[in-house]
Amino acid sequence: MEVFRQVAAAFGRRGIPKGMEERVPPGQYVTPKMPVMSMGTTPGIDLATWRLRLFGEVERETELTWAEWESLARIEVTADFHCVTQWSRLNVGWEGVPASRVLDLAQPTASARFAMLHCYDGYTANIDVEALRSPDVLFAHRMDGAPLEGQHGGPLRLVVPSRYGWKSAKWVSGVEFMTDDRPGFWEELGYHMRGDPWREERFRGWR
Repeated sequence: MEVFRQVAAAFGRRGIPKGMEERVPPGQYVTPKMPVMSMGTTPGIDLATWRLRLFGEVERETELTWAEWESLARIEVTADFHCVTQWSRLNVGWEGVPASRVLDLAQPTASARFAMLHCYDGYTANIDVEALRSPDVLFAHRMDGAPLEGQHGGPLRLVVPSRYGWKSAKWVSGVEFMTDDRPGFWEELGYHMRGDPWREERFRGWR
């Protein structure tokens, strides 16, 4: 019983460690795991033919090979990850290229306020360009000190800590810049167009 009392003293409701309550959005519980959530199966991606295409409302359409991607300057970000299915994992370590640097390569036009992420499995997710420019947003190829596993989006995924996890698209193959917002895969099925976890923007019409 003493062990259970010690655990209860260290963790509050929903598995949130004491003192970290403000870091967990409403309706979420904390887990040490990183559950695999995908639209379908993990695609097989050959780095020799991998490409990241930046196109749409841009001054300079760009296509990067994996060798060119690895030459870009990297950053490390430790951030909390919040899934719309109500789990959160705290202090996930990511390494990759800042999304702002990727935007600079393509130079979106002044009217490009939104972007659509295109992925190797056919998945899409929309995101506002303002969110992409946040300093903690990156295209990650490493997680918790190791190369990003395929099931978690390897070789490359987007990470947007300020949005629910479905916006952090896995297996990214392209970024399309747009003047007007349009729904991606889950948004077409009723998920919120923005997906801010602090506002509980899980579904369209909810809050």
